[in-house]
Amino acid sequence: MGLKQSVRTFFDDRFDTETVLTFVDKQTHKRLPPHTGWLHVFGSLSLILFISQTITGILLLIYYRPTPEEAYESIKYITAQAHFGWLYRQVHAWGATLMIAAVLFHMIRTYFMGAYKKPRELTWVTGTLLFIVTITFGFTGYLLPWNQIAFWATTVGTESANKVPFIGPWLQEMLRGGETVGAETLSRFFVLHVIILPWIIAGLIAVHLVLMRISNLATLEPVDQEKPLDAKRGIPFFPVHVAKEGVVFAVLFAVLLTLSVLAPWEIGEPADPLSTPAHIKPEWYFLPSYQLLKYFEGPYGAVIGIFACTVPFVLLVFWPFLDRGKERHPKKRPLAVGVGLLGLLAALFLGFLGHVSETNQSFFGKAYHIDLLGWPHQVEEGDSEAIPAEH
Repeated sequence: MGLKQSVRTFFDDRFDTETVLTFVDKQTHKRLPPHTGWLHVFGSLSLILFISQTITGILLLIYYRPTPEEAYESIKYITAQAHFGWLYRQVHAWGATLMIAAVLFHMIRTYFMGAYKKPRELTWVTGTLLFIVTITFGFTGYLLPWNQIAFWATTVGTESANKVPFIGPWLQEMLRGGETVGAETLSRFFVLHVIILPWIIAGLIAVHLVLMRISNLATLEPVDQEKPLDAKRGIPFFPVHVAKEGVVFAVLFAVLLTLSVLAPWEIGEPADPLSTPAHIKPEWYFLPSYQLLKYFEGPYGAVIGIFACTVPFVLLVFWPFLDRGKERHPKKRPLAVGVGLLGLLAALFLGFLGHVSETNQSFFGKAYHIDLLGWPHQVEEGDSEAIPAEH
């Protein structure tokens, strides 16, 4: 008896392996809707990036020290002295950005193809929660290098928490662990980033995958009119779709390594609470909310601003229960598609304004200073030195 057969016999004598093998075979060779293409790989892409983040995060934890005195120095040690430390630090940093982008693209595809409709409402809800947890990962991890940009960006971010109605002061105190960003803040963000959030996201991923495998990918047929996928209509998950995902995975890691080598994240200067850098801005995924908050002033302006930034996420969570139409095809859902396009354009526009605000720009040969709210002001050549330079 060969080794393979011996192992199979060992498990057969103790477990109902036939049921497991039948389930695996069914899931591996199940049919996907005919329209399944390259846009359907972003979900698996997000999972691969999460696995990459977990592995590189564990490698970083070997040397990282979550204290104000040692955090920055440990990052320098990882980058300059640990074997391949510079590489897995860069892969982790760029992987965070790419994971948020992959989850976002996955949600956009799901929304416009109507895949959130019955019976997949809970799949969408868990996916939206995964997106929220993913950007929270980005926020908590941003502080850990304990450099100037990270320190002051976190200071600005946690200051916004104070504007939340009723619980604002308590929320800010809970995040910071005191009146200002300090050792307690770093400790709390570290615990959130490496212990609490990983458990939450792992649980959500497990539930999301189970729900997705049970209900399969949505077709473009109306709700309650989906037909079973047979060999003539469906696309085999294996090997056809798996091959597409394999190609995309290879391209992903090539891009990830290229960015890590050619566009590395700088360590920057160590955090200095007594020196405020000019024009601190959050990462790209927070820029729309960052810019939107600027337009609300006055005693109730901050409260309205926080409300305006929260509404889109609440709508995303509950959207499957608000859009009760039967149609899934984008051409037959003009209202839902219009709302989605409007939301995307608003986010892109606000993100662009957030990026260029408080900088100098040139358009058609003329110099402009973009103010805090995103309005351009032409600058004469003699006055250009008086305007703050771009950061």
